[in-house]
Amino acid sequence: MEDKLIKVGISQGDSNGVGYEVILKAFSDPRMFELCIPVLYGSQKIASFYNKLLETAEVTPAEINIINDAQKAVIGKLNLICCVDDSSPTEPGESTEAGGKAAYMSLEAAVADLKKESISALLTAPINKHNIQSKDFNFPGHTEYLEESFGDSNHKSLMILLNEHIRVALVTGHIPVSDVKPSLTTSGILEKLTIFDKSLREDFGIVRPRIAVLALNPHAGDNGFIGNEEAEIITPAVEEAGKKGMFAFGPYAADGFFGAQTYQHFDGILAMYHDQGLAPFKALAMENGVNLTAGLSVVRTSPAHGTAYDIAGKNLANESSFRNALYTLIDVCRNRKRHRIATANPLKKQYVDRSGDKEKLDLTKDD
Repeated sequence: MEDKLIKVGISQGDSNGVGYEVILKAFSDPRMFELCIPVLYGSQKIASFYNKLLETAEVTPAEINIINDAQKAVIGKLNLICCVDDSSPTEPGESTEAGGKAAYMSLEAAVADLKKESISALLTAPINKHNIQSKDFNFPGHTEYLEESFGDSNHKSLMILLNEHIRVALVTGHIPVSDVKPSLTTSGILEKLTIFDKSLREDFGIVRPRIAVLALNPHAGDNGFIGNEEAEIITPAVEEAGKKGMFAFGPYAADGFFGAQTYQHFDGILAMYHDQGLAPFKALAMENGVNLTAGLSVVRTSPAHGTAYDIAGKNLANESSFRNALYTLIDVCRNRKRHRIATANPLKKQYVDRSGDKEKLDLTKDD
């Protein structure tokens, strides 16, 4: 049984947010241990603090197993590697320097083990993008940090927000709206389409994914009356994607696209900027949404919500998004493995020489 279970590293996120609450609530269900071997990177003191809060609400917490090495993780328990300073005060609902530091220490330790392959994949609890900033962490979010850690010229990251009904990816991520237009290029959109298409095939097992591309301007520019980016930048990227064998369509005006539920006809939607894609997504899937970092050699998911300081420590946090992030992580790991096996030894293409009087079959050529 053990060799079939994926060892999942879990970073605690901001210690004053809802991270611990959703983690502990999820693993209070013993069936979760039938799916994976969880390794939480955090603090015994902080875990105990939130466990006591849940116990008063009649939630039976999971049994915590303290280890110092992910290789020693056991089945059936929430394994905890203590990598966060226990002297850090826990102040639910408050944005503090200590909370941000704890989030980084947890993430750093988990990523180090992911690089060593001591864990198979990473599930990150929410961070506060402001208080986590330091000389060691100078990134807009997890996605950019992980690209720096695991990306290269052949592996660029792509943020995908998803649930069972919809998948939304972004051309531009955590940047000011004023920087969106200057950041859009045909080559950049084509690059994101390529990563998205590959992820849909390898991570989700979709053989011929259909991708809808959203316009930048209202009404898709109204034939240039409101803007020319659709004709000059986005449409050429869609056409070039088609030449490369991708099934990309658009650009679609974003308001009508979601309002008419056209998204139901596509396997993925590529939005031009953060709120264009994530505002409608979260309106549709806030409770059970998942954030997947695609394009990298490693698998990382996260719940699609933030630290939720307003309800932290009150036993009000819903663990559905965290639970779905774990389900998605396991599915993506398994799909990638199946894809590697299925494509490991492809048959050579047959080349037939018809230039002479006699046809000749040559299996030494690739095409």
